[in-house]
Amino acid sequence: MVLELLPMLVVSGAVVGFAAALLGVGGGFILVPVMYWAMAGAGVAEDVALRTAFGTSLLVIIPTVLSSTWRHHKKGAVVWRVALILGGCGAIGALAGSTLAAYLPGEALRVGFGVFILVVSARMLVGIRAEGVITDWTLSPRLLPLIALGLSMGIISGLTGLGGGALMVPALVLLFRFPMLRAVATSSAAIIFTAPGGIIGYIVHGLGVPGRLPYSIGYVNLAVFLALVALSVPMAQLGARTAHAIDARKLRLLFVVLMVYVGLRMAGVFVWLGL
Repeated sequence: MVLELLPMLVVSGAVVGFAAALLGVGGGFILVPVMYWAMAGAGVAEDVALRTAFGTSLLVIIPTVLSSTWRHHKKGAVVWRVALILGGCGAIGALAGSTLAAYLPGEALRVGFGVFILVVSARMLVGIRAEGVITDWTLSPRLLPLIALGLSMGIISGLTGLGGGALMVPALVLLFRFPMLRAVATSSAAIIFTAPGGIIGYIVHGLGVPGRLPYSIGYVNLAVFLALVALSVPMAQLGARTAHAIDARKLRLLFVVLMVYVGLRMAGVFVWLGL
């Protein structure tokens, strides 16, 4: 069953790697639906498929964002103080979120994932003109708001299999007045520390669950992981270079369009409309 999915997953990994570096969201908002649809279509129970997509997504995110963050760091775009605070708090939140996800109904998780994506994309669109124009890169936002954002981002990361960039990027832009490129780069760096918290939760709570794909450790599938990362890391380098070469407004618009499509699909709107 796993072998049948590998070609599509390799291609998906390339797309996700590029998107992760370009948009600073870890690529999970593309990766989770692709894995879920593929595994459910191959006969895996929907609850197990969704949780496996969440857990494996978080593992795939790590090498991808490591690659893209290195590129952003070389360009001087990462605000490391902010990234470390967000990432450390995010890891704690992600462990809690993944634990909660292990006990929620699969349908609730799927629809919640879609609705969350739609809410964030709408907020990004409303705030399209709110981007900061800061030129002093000794940015030092207050500690308590960063801790609150990190914990919130981590819980959502654990619940959705996203790295947390879908929350961090708009929050850094709209609340902390980061320019888009700085938000993308700092978000990518923070995800490096957030994702392991969720991975641990999905491994622990998936042990012994029946109906999982072969080569699974809990809700993390190693064969799917290897297929996805085959091209995600080199494509992340290309995505990071592209992010530094295009207009920030176009970058945000691309972010919104992709998120709206995925959100509608996961929330079941297309099925309801008969599309």
